Amino acid sequence: MGVRKPLGRRSFVKKCALGSAGLVAIGTPGVAGAFVANERIRLGAIGTGGRCRRVLIPSAQKCKGVEVTAVCDVQDQRIEQARALIKPSAFFTRYHEKILERKDIDGVLIGTSDHWHVPITIDACAAGKDVYVEKPLTHNPSDGPAVIDAQNTHKRIIQVGMQQRSMPQFQKAREIVRSGKLGAVHKVHLTWNRNMPIRFKRYGTDPKSVDWKRYLGRAPDQPFNEWRLKHFRWFWDFGGGILTDLMVHYIDVANWLLDLKEPTTAMTIGDHFQSKGVWETPDTMQSLFTYPEQQVQLYFEGTFSNARNRAMLEFMGTDATLYLDRGRYEIYPEKDSVKYEQFSPGKSERGADFDAAVKGGLMHMQNFIDCMRSREKPRAPAEVGVLAVTSAHLGNHAYRTGKVAHWADIAP
Repeated sequence: MGVRKPLGRRSFVKKCALGSAGLVAIGTPGVAGAFVANERIRLGAIGTGGRCRRVLIPSAQKCKGVEVTAVCDVQDQRIEQARALIKPSAFFTRYHEKILERKDIDGVLIGTSDHWHVPITIDACAAGKDVYVEKPLTHNPSDGPAVIDAQNTHKRIIQVGMQQRSMPQFQKAREIVRSGKLGAVHKVHLTWNRNMPIRFKRYGTDPKSVDWKRYLGRAPDQPFNEWRLKHFRWFWDFGGGILTDLMVHYIDVANWLLDLKEPTTAMTIGDHFQSKGVWETPDTMQSLFTYPEQQVQLYFEGTFSNARNRAMLEFMGTDATLYLDRGRYEIYPEKDSVKYEQFSPGKSERGADFDAAVKGGLMHMQNFIDCMRSREKPRAPAEVGVLAVTSAHLGNHAYRTGKVAHWADIAP
């Protein structure tokens, strides 16, 4: 593609760190107080798979005063697909370092495979860029302290893509839980169930069109595999399966509403009812997490074989149960003192994966942009993203070892 070989990651971070004092001194956009109300914000998109093209780039472009002016991906086809969404004059590259070196880029949107989220986020912070990064934030527990430190040391805005925090029904639900209306909440039930076939497919991707070595990054060396490239979520080297991809969304809501910290223990069972030989991670999982200090048990179920409970969570209190999904909340009384209540900003059926009437991605992106201007904390900063995926790492550890997992044994 005619792009020179970038700096090694260690050299790149060192170079950016040396220049950070100068950035602060001259008030480069993105530094505290530098953006004025109508000043344009320029973003670069790194990792332009389906989520980035369908949600991140379009949402950013709908925010007033924002322009996506650079694109990075290791796959030529995805770069070409991104070209259709932004100006032809935009900058395109395979190397995320080339975007972070640009002084005309204020922040980045990271939609890469999971194992790249933290390395690129840390590089971006060191380069003085704000970051919107898809969940799960970390790929292993040891990632957590480093990414939080990068956010705080470089005084950057990091927004993790857990958009429930920006949806009105979840914000109202938090007020309900904290008001005590549900009574004492000792049990939380989370689901993310789908009924869909899992079948291997060949895509005909030309290996020469992909920088496979760069894609691997810190993952173990292995031959090019187009299936793993496209379906990274279901392979341990690049993702974490159902728990990191789906459960993280709603366990973050439980953390937020109940002020939960890391679970003490986890137990998980998992099976390949449809995905044997196609995925590494199970297609059906059930996990139980304990929080003895808060006197809470949290139970998650996820499958691709039956959609009965779909995607929802319930806070089961002594006085009432609160049901939530991406389109509504409902309160079901346990005692006569509580009345049935609902709030439905959405239009989709109960438990839908997405609700077109509740544009959570756009709301969450707008919060990110607002915080880039104000320098206030966004709704899902790095520490929130790290905590949310902690439970997923513990649950996966329990599944892979076949034992009760203790957070104290894997904590960084």
